[in-house]
Amino acid sequence: MSEENTERIYTVNLTKAWDTPKYRRTDRVINIIKEFTRRHMQTNKVKIDQDLNRHIWSRGKKNPPRKIRLRMIKEDDDTVVVSSFIEEKGSELSKESVEVEEPEVQTEKVEKEVEEPEVQTEKVEKEVKKKDKSK
Repeated sequence: MSEENTERIYTVNLTKAWDTPKYRRTDRVINIIKEFTRRHMQTNKVKIDQDLNRHIWSRGKKNPPRKIRLRMIKEDDDTVVVSSFIEEKGSELSKESVEVEEPEVQTEKVEKEVEEPEVQTEKVEKEVKKKDKSK
């Protein structure tokens, strides 16, 4: 039986890495992810995505993340590709409501900008007339 691109999403707790010395923590996190993947996806062939690797190493060797959300995709040749999972926040309805609110705010700002120069020109004209009268 062949499983066609099985995909699973997990949150992995990485606090075991803090039991190791500081200078080995991020290396330990990589090993924890590989062990977790082998156990849950039942394969020995594990590949870690470049973006996930950069995310893990982004804070250096001594301070990796405490937990991470992973997407594991098992391909036809029993190779598992592990990448970071980024969930889109908010629903479509909330996006639509935000889009509706933004133009209203922008139009108010435009109207205020239009009104202010008129007021300024009136002030300038009054000042010019006062100067002309005083001469």
